[in-house]
Order: sequence, then C-alpha cells, then structure tokens
Amino acid sequence: MNKQTVVSGIQPSGQLHIGNYLGALKNWVEIQNSGKYDCLFFIADYHSITENYDPKEKKEQIFNLAVDCLAAGLDPRKSVFFIQSQVPACTELAWVFNTITPVSELERMTQFKDKASRQLKNINMGLFDYPVLQAADILIYKGVLVPVGEDQIQHVELTRDIARWFNHKYQTDYLPEAKPLLTKSARVMSLADPEKKMSKSLGAKHFLGIDESKEKILDKIKKAVSTAEGIENLKAIYESFLEDMAGDFKPDKMGETKAVMAAGIYNHFASFREKKQELLKNRSYVNKILAQGKKQAEKIATKTILEIKEIIGLAS
Repeated sequence: MNKQTVVSGIQPSGQLHIGNYLGALKNWVEIQNSGKYDCLFFIADYHSITENYDPKEKKEQIFNLAVDCLAAGLDPRKSVFFIQSQVPACTELAWVFNTITPVSELERMTQFKDKASRQLKNINMGLFDYPVLQAADILIYKGVLVPVGEDQIQHVELTRDIARWFNHKYQTDYLPEAKPLLTKSARVMSLADPEKKMSKSLGAKHFLGIDESKEKILDKIKKAVSTAEGIENLKAIYESFLEDMAGDFKPDKMGETKAVMAAGIYNHFASFREKKQELLKNRSYVNKILAQGKKQAEKIATKTILEIKEIIGLAS
C-alpha cells in the first residue's frame, strides 16, 4: 500500500522562535518518525523574498534554517529535505495555476491582508500571489496532506480548489485534492502583545528564540505581560513544554511560574543546541544533504511538470 505524501515548507527569515518550532518543526519530526507518510519538507526561500529583507543575509539565513531543521530532528534518511528555489519546476507550475485562479479568490486571502498591512511600502505581486505558489509547492509533488495550524487552512482550501479547477478544465483527475493535516500545537502569541501572533517582525521582546541563552530566555519570560490574555498565552506555552517543567503553573504566583517556564524551555532545547554546534562546524555535510534533497525533489517535480505540459497542450 502506497503511503500518502506530506509536503510542507518553512521560510528562512532569521532566528527561529518557539512559535516556529511548535507550529512546524516539532510536528514535522513527529510526522516523519511515525513512518506513515512519504515526507517532503523544504526551505521556502522564494516565499521569503515577498517580504522586506536584506539580500546580503539571505544565503546565511537559508543555511542556518537548514541547520536548525536538522538539529531539531529532521532526518534526510526519512524525509526529502531541500531548498524551494533549487527546483524550478515549482515556479513553472505556479504560472500554469495563475491561468486558472480567479483574482477574486486571492483578494479574500486573510494572510495577504495581514502581511500587506505590515509592509505598506512593499505590497508586491508575489505577496498577493503567494497562495498560488504555495499550491504549486504542494501539487508539484502530488502532496495529499499538508501539516498546518488552523490559521493556514484557508491556503490549503485554495490548493484543493486549484487542483479541482485544473482537473475540470482539462478533463482529468491528474491532481490530488490536498487536505490539511491539523497539527496539535498552541497558537503561540507575542510575549509583549498577546493579541498578536508571535513574530520576529514585531521586535525582539515579542518572540522567544529557540537557541537563546538561559539568561535571555529568563529575561524575556519575566518581562512577558501578565494580563488575562498574557497569562493564557504563557499557560499555552507552558503546556507545550510540559514534560520539561519542574513545577506547576500558578497564575497567582507568576514570578515563580515564569522562572519554572524559563528553565524548562531552556532545558528542552539542550540537545538541539549541541547538535546545532556540531552541524555549524560541518558545512559541507549540511550542503551535501541539501544537494541530495534537491536531486530527489527534482526527480519528482520534473516528471510532474512534463506530464502537466502534456495535459495542457504545451510542448515538453
């Protein structure tokens, strides 16, 4: 019996925080280790350039994210791990999908509105067309399941619609209709403003990096707001790292609770920090894994795009 294909990506945009870890990496490793799926995980570098960034830093961000993923437990023997932009068939498929996707469908995407509001001087076409490239990311590998949190369901639904529109227009059943694989993780909010999702773009006091020092973690947790919403957010974070906590969550004793949380979170990433340092010293090994992943992904994607071109009447 063939395994279902799982596809997911993560953007290289600097230091990873606990929201990234709980929302993506931790789940990827669990899915991979279950042995139930064929897994393809990628670094979404094309997606990352739709937002404001420094080109001088991007290559290092991509490499560091690869290191973080491997240090967190992603295993190239169990998953295909690669860089999005190194498989050009994906953007070819995105163009094909652009010809069947109504503009009105993209206009209603809530993430476009959210991201556009954060970069008013750079509301670019890539930001608007982001969900179409995301659909290509998934369907170029015949992805059936996409591990996401609830805030990403809308994009997976659009991917299903695009597959349906394609199949209907070209009278085929070639593309599968992907489904969200809902992951069990808290929606981690900002430490300083718990009404907003944790994000590096909000500033250093808003997020907790997974490889920050013990002192920095304690300092940020101590300064986290303790309003009703803030305590609810801290409790969700506490419960996400419950196995590492050496004390109870006490809303009436937040000073004590925050100290317990800081120690538990720091301890949770002890092996991660150790593996990361080893990988940083072996750049050639990391690059070899990415080259291997590129080759594996390219083989699947090239076959798909050639078959797509045949279906839509283009010379291959």
